[in-house]
Amino acid sequence: MQSFLLLLPDFALIALGAALRHMPGLGDGFWTGVEKLVYFVLFPALLFNALARAPIDIGGMAPLFGVGLATMVAGLLLGLLGRPLMGLGAMAFASRLQCAYRFNTYIGIAVAGKLAGAAGVATMGALCGAMVPFANMAAVAMLARHGQGSLGRELARNPLILATLAGMAFSVSGLALPAPLQPFLQRLADAAVTLGLLAVGAALRVGRSEGGPFGALYLCVVKLLALPAVAWGLGRAVGLEGVAFQTAVAFAALPTASSAYILAMRMGGDGPGVARLISATTVAAAVTLTFWLTRLGAA
Repeated sequence: MQSFLLLLPDFALIALGAALRHMPGLGDGFWTGVEKLVYFVLFPALLFNALARAPIDIGGMAPLFGVGLATMVAGLLLGLLGRPLMGLGAMAFASRLQCAYRFNTYIGIAVAGKLAGAAGVATMGALCGAMVPFANMAAVAMLARHGQGSLGRELARNPLILATLAGMAFSVSGLALPAPLQPFLQRLADAAVTLGLLAVGAALRVGRSEGGPFGALYLCVVKLLALPAVAWGLGRAVGLEGVAFQTAVAFAALPTASSAYILAMRMGGDGPGVARLISATTVAAAVTLTFWLTRLGAA
């Protein structure tokens, strides 16, 4: 119950976003603008602010990054094993496969802040930022035959990657943020979580899609139950403790990011099917994240 109450405000914001999308004047065009604001301005400010102000031991974070990457690879492989359940064409399957390993950074930052405060936000921010290139490369590789543009160029201009690298470099440099800049970045960071979660709710979609329910259920189980179990076992095996261990498990338990839908649409894939899977993992995560946070609290 305590873990559920911990997550309740965040999922209440997601539910509010879903309700607001149906209000006059707050349709898809409005939420597209909100998503761009969060993605290109607010969330990079949050990541930079959290990482720039936190002492970061890059060498010490290597085991955490290793667990995160191994967990994503496990999601990719488990997703590939489930293809016979889906009955989909190659492009539709490649589109939905993303939902087995991609992660929602907005929810991750919100959960990490509840778990471990500023240290949790910085650790989750560093982990998500480090994993974004791998998530994009895996997804684009599977969709490449229909893709347009350069993967390298997309990664080089990804605002989350740039903010993560800049924040970590600033932290390692030993410099301090100028006093007037700190409250400015903090206000942007505060807005990022709230608007990010509202945008997640506004993006929820329901309805049936091609391929039947068993394939979708399989991918949801992989993402929300199997991957956190993998991260738990790997984290214990490499000796992760405290905030690092909590972050690894919480990261693995996150629902799928809306960027999976954007990439599928951009590369000619099954956007509607991906959107429904993202919605399913987000709604189910209200239960599964509560379960994993309860386990973490008892560990």
